[in-house]
Amino acid sequence: MKFMTDPQIDGRKALIRRFYDELWNRWDYSVIAEIITEDVAFHGSLDVDATGHDGFVAYAETIRGAFPDFENRVEDMIGEGNRVAACLTYSGTHEGSVMGIEATGRRIQYAGVGIFVFREELISDVWVLGDRLALLRQLTEPEND
Repeated sequence: MKFMTDPQIDGRKALIRRFYDELWNRWDYSVIAEIITEDVAFHGSLDVDATGHDGFVAYAETIRGAFPDFENRVEDMIGEGNRVAACLTYSGTHEGSVMGIEATGRRIQYAGVGIFVFREELISDVWVLGDRLALLRQLTEPEND
Protein backbone atom coordinates (compact mmCIF):
# COMPACT_ATOMS: atom_id res chain seq x y z
CA MET A 1 0.00 0.00 0.00
CA LYS A 2 1.37 3.40 -0.97
CA PHE A 3 0.66 6.31 1.33
CA MET A 4 0.02 9.71 -0.16
CA THR A 5 1.74 12.69 1.37
CA ASP A 6 0.19 16.10 1.79
CA PRO A 7 2.70 18.94 1.26
CA GLN A 8 0.80 21.19 3.67
CA ILE A 9 0.84 18.55 6.43
CA ASP A 10 4.51 17.84 5.68
CA GLY A 11 5.27 21.54 6.10
CA ARG A 12 3.45 21.62 9.41
CA LYS A 13 5.36 18.58 10.62
CA ALA A 14 8.60 20.31 9.65
CA LEU A 15 7.55 23.34 11.70
CA ILE A 16 6.88 21.11 14.72
CA ARG A 17 10.39 19.67 14.35
CA ARG A 18 11.71 23.24 14.44
CA PHE A 19 9.51 23.96 17.48
CA TYR A 20 11.23 21.16 19.38
CA ASP A 21 14.73 21.35 17.88
CA GLU A 22 15.16 25.11 18.01
CA LEU A 23 12.83 26.50 20.68
CA TRP A 24 13.10 23.65 23.18
CA ASN A 25 16.28 21.70 22.57
CA ARG A 26 18.47 24.73 21.74
CA TRP A 27 16.48 27.38 23.68
CA ASP A 28 16.78 29.62 20.60
CA TYR A 29 13.97 32.13 20.99
CA SER A 30 15.18 34.27 18.08
CA VAL A 31 13.09 32.09 15.73
CA ILE A 32 9.88 32.24 17.75
CA ALA A 33 8.00 34.50 15.27
CA GLU A 34 8.80 32.04 12.45
CA ILE A 35 7.23 29.14 14.34
CA ILE A 36 4.36 30.27 16.58
CA THR A 37 1.70 32.97 16.33
CA GLU A 38 2.05 36.10 18.44
CA ASP A 39 -1.04 35.07 20.45
CA VAL A 40 -0.15 31.37 20.79
CA ALA A 41 -2.03 29.49 23.51
CA PHE A 42 0.23 26.91 25.15
CA HIS A 43 -1.16 24.36 27.62
CA GLY A 44 1.68 22.48 29.31
CA SER A 45 1.40 19.16 31.09
CA LEU A 46 2.79 20.67 34.31
CA ASP A 47 -0.46 22.62 34.94
CA VAL A 48 0.80 25.73 33.18
CA ASP A 49 -1.00 27.77 30.56
CA ALA A 50 0.94 30.41 28.68
CA THR A 51 -0.20 32.95 26.11
CA GLY A 52 1.84 34.80 23.54
CA HIS A 53 5.55 34.79 22.85
CA ASP A 54 6.46 36.21 26.27
CA GLY A 55 4.29 33.69 28.10
CA PHE A 56 5.75 30.82 26.11
CA VAL A 57 9.34 31.94 26.77
CA ALA A 58 8.61 32.33 30.50
CA TYR A 59 7.23 28.77 30.63
CA ALA A 60 10.15 27.36 28.62
CA GLU A 61 12.60 29.12 30.96
CA THR A 62 10.85 27.54 33.96
CA ILE A 63 11.41 24.11 32.42
CA ARG A 64 14.99 25.05 31.53
CA GLY A 65 15.59 26.06 35.15
CA ALA A 66 14.46 22.61 36.30
CA PHE A 67 16.08 20.63 33.47
CA PRO A 68 18.90 22.66 31.83
CA ASP A 69 19.63 19.79 29.41
CA PHE A 70 15.94 19.11 28.65
CA GLU A 71 15.57 17.31 25.34
CA ASN A 72 12.47 16.62 23.28
CA ARG A 73 12.68 13.75 20.82
CA VAL A 74 9.91 13.48 18.23
CA GLU A 75 9.10 9.80 17.75
CA ASP A 76 6.22 10.09 15.28
CA MET A 77 3.64 12.55 13.95
CA ILE A 78 0.22 12.32 12.37
CA GLY A 79 -1.75 15.16 10.85
CA GLU A 80 -5.08 16.03 9.39
CA GLY A 81 -6.41 19.40 8.34
CA ASN A 82 -4.91 22.14 10.46
CA ARG A 83 -3.92 19.76 13.30
CA VAL A 84 -0.85 17.64 13.90
CA ALA A 85 -0.12 15.34 16.85
CA ALA A 86 3.42 14.41 17.84
CA CYS A 87 4.48 11.44 19.98
CA LEU A 88 7.44 12.50 22.10
CA THR A 89 10.08 11.36 24.54
CA TYR A 90 11.31 13.93 27.04
CA SER A 91 14.56 13.60 28.97
CA GLY A 92 16.85 15.69 31.11
CA THR A 93 18.64 16.05 34.42
CA HIS A 94 16.66 17.45 37.36
CA GLU A 95 18.75 20.46 38.44
CA GLY A 96 16.02 22.84 39.71
CA SER A 97 12.62 22.89 41.36
CA VAL A 98 9.66 21.47 39.45
CA MET A 99 6.19 20.45 40.73
CA GLY A 100 7.35 21.53 44.21
CA ILE A 101 10.25 19.07 44.15
CA GLU A 102 13.72 20.49 44.69
CA ALA A 103 16.62 19.38 42.47
CA THR A 104 17.53 15.72 42.80
CA GLY A 105 20.26 15.51 40.16
CA ARG A 106 18.43 12.52 38.72
CA ARG A 107 18.24 11.77 35.02
CA ILE A 108 14.60 11.48 33.89
CA GLN A 109 12.84 10.24 30.78
CA TYR A 110 9.13 10.07 30.10
CA ALA A 111 6.67 9.95 27.21
CA GLY A 112 4.19 12.53 26.01
CA VAL A 113 2.06 13.84 23.19
CA GLY A 114 1.85 17.34 21.74
CA ILE A 115 -1.27 18.38 19.86
CA PHE A 116 -0.80 21.39 17.58
CA VAL A 117 -3.29 23.63 15.80
CA PHE A 118 -2.12 25.85 12.93
CA ARG A 119 -3.32 29.24 11.75
CA GLU A 120 -1.76 30.89 8.71
CA GLU A 121 0.88 28.13 8.72
CA LEU A 122 2.13 28.96 12.21
CA ILE A 123 1.44 27.09 15.45
CA SER A 124 -1.44 28.85 17.22
CA ASP A 125 -2.45 26.36 19.93
CA VAL A 126 -0.50 23.64 21.71
CA TRP A 127 -1.64 21.04 24.22
CA VAL A 128 1.13 18.96 25.77
CA LEU A 129 0.18 15.81 27.65
CA GLY A 130 3.20 14.29 29.40
CA ASP A 131 3.25 11.20 31.59
CA ARG A 132 3.38 13.14 34.86
CA LEU A 133 3.15 9.98 36.96
CA ALA A 134 6.29 8.55 35.34
CA LEU A 135 8.08 11.87 35.89
CA LEU A 136 6.92 12.10 39.52
CA ARG A 137 8.05 8.54 40.25
CA GLN A 138 11.49 9.21 38.80
CA LEU A 139 11.85 12.33 40.94
CA THR A 140 10.54 10.94 44.23
CA GLU A 141 10.91 7.16 44.49
CA PRO A 142 14.06 5.73 46.03
CA GLU A 143 16.69 4.85 43.47
CA ASN A 144 17.63 1.20 42.99
CA ASP A 145 21.33 0.59 43.38
